Amino acid sequence: MPQQNSDAVILNNITKTYNKLPAVTEISLSVKKGELFGLIGPDGAGKSTLFRILTTLLLADSGTATVNGLDVVKDYKEIRRCVGYMPGKFSLYQDLTIEENLNFFATLFGTTVSANYGLIKDIYEQIAPFKTRRAGKLSGGMKQKLALCCALIHRPEVLFLDEPTTGVDAVSRKEFWNMLQRLKEQGITIVVSTPYMDEADLCERIALIQSGSILSIDTPAAIKAAYPDKLYAIKSAKMHQLLKDLRAYGSCYAFGEYLHISGVSGETELLAYVKEKGYTDVVLKEITPGIEDCFIRLLQTGGAS
Repeated sequence: MPQQNSDAVILNNITKTYNKLPAVTEISLSVKKGELFGLIGPDGAGKSTLFRILTTLLLADSGTATVNGLDVVKDYKEIRRCVGYMPGKFSLYQDLTIEENLNFFATLFGTTVSANYGLIKDIYEQIAPFKTRRAGKLSGGMKQKLALCCALIHRPEVLFLDEPTTGVDAVSRKEFWNMLQRLKEQGITIVVSTPYMDEADLCERIALIQSGSILSIDTPAAIKAAYPDKLYAIKSAKMHQLLKDLRAYGSCYAFGEYLHISGVSGETELLAYVKEKGYTDVVLKEITPGIEDCFIRLLQTGGAS
């Protein structure tokens, strides 16, 4: 029987290597029941490896993990019945229609579409007009919604979504996150991974991960509040040369049409430095750090687990 505690997911010192190359190293974290938790990091950071371990598709080399109080090694059959998993790559049957895919996955779990229709209703209604279309002929956003319906059809207690918004348009991304908020209201624990830093603010808590290691775990607001320095956005007509000059002065990197720089004495000193370097058209403003700024800083300083 699953343990009765406030954590739906627990990882303790999980390590996994592929051909002697570390994928994740000594990962420890927990996700509360009913929480919308984000695993944020670029491709190759180790997100999919953790998801495969938690959904019992992959064995860790060392460490322990539980989902809903069940051990991922000993209790893998029970875990597969109580979790939903949407892998990063669309993995439904391309030659089956929307309706056939849904009925097939419902049958696998010994249920029916009608039994749990209330859970997927808002999502399914958006793709229902195309229910006789083959999955392989769907757009990216529609594939995403079908995959989510199939992952929910057995009413899982914990839902794992591995980079669900990668490769879909901005409107579909927004719609998808709105769907997740509604699912959370129904008590489902949701663990989602994404390489998009702007999606971090849509989660209650996040873990920033890079190269198989956790850099920080906290609420997005707390991670941003912990940024220790003033951060400035700066630009001029000679951006490439400005970047080179500012990297000799502080921590500087390109960010959209601006450069972001921190670790400097202050605005007056920074303006004096660029003026000395011959820049006369500089635009400078102090800004509030975002998650991506925090991520870059944690990479530079080694992070904090």
